[in-house]
Amino acid sequence: MNLFSSKPHYLKTANNGFTLLEVLVAVTLLSVILAAIYSTFFLSHRAVEGMDESLLKSQEARKALDILKRELDAAVYRGSDSMTLLKIRDRDIYGKQTSLLTFTAFSPLRPGLSRISYYLEEKGDKLYLFKKVSSPYDTGEQEGIDIIEDLESFTVEAQYNNTWVKTWDTDINKSVPDEIRISISFVAKGKEVTFFDVALPRIGKEI
Repeated sequence: MNLFSSKPHYLKTANNGFTLLEVLVAVTLLSVILAAIYSTFFLSHRAVEGMDESLLKSQEARKALDILKRELDAAVYRGSDSMTLLKIRDRDIYGKQTSLLTFTAFSPLRPGLSRISYYLEEKGDKLYLFKKVSSPYDTGEQEGIDIIEDLESFTVEAQYNNTWVKTWDTDINKSVPDEIRISISFVAKGKEVTFFDVALPRIGKEI
């Protein structure tokens, strides 16, 4: 019997585990990778949220301008009827330029002729665009509904002698302007954005 034909059983070794140093290195690398993934996801999520908010505000502004333009295009004014009017007043709210627009038109919100007003009002340290619809014969105070929140300005200008003016009163001018420019401004991603449109009242004109 050859006593040296094979290695003793106690000399066999196994290398199936990890050392403590290897485990610590692996955990450290995993932590760095997870932190990078989380940071990328967080920044992407914030960017998407900011984009969604800007897009929503832009859609609200465009929709409000479109509705207001259509209403002004269909404004009703008759010099012989004191209940019909179109008035633009220049206002200032804490250094921010705003307008108060009031006119008569037919609105889908109520039957018959309506008196419609658009104006900015402070609500919780923010400026909201409000709309008020009532009967021209109603002398009571009508509560407005807010349309857009957190605006920088809402301005309405009328064209007079090839110049844009910030006031108009049919009681004085005895007519409506040929063109009315409406502007809405708000802050998106740290920059002020302005949308505007021009209404062409059809009073006394062929459609």
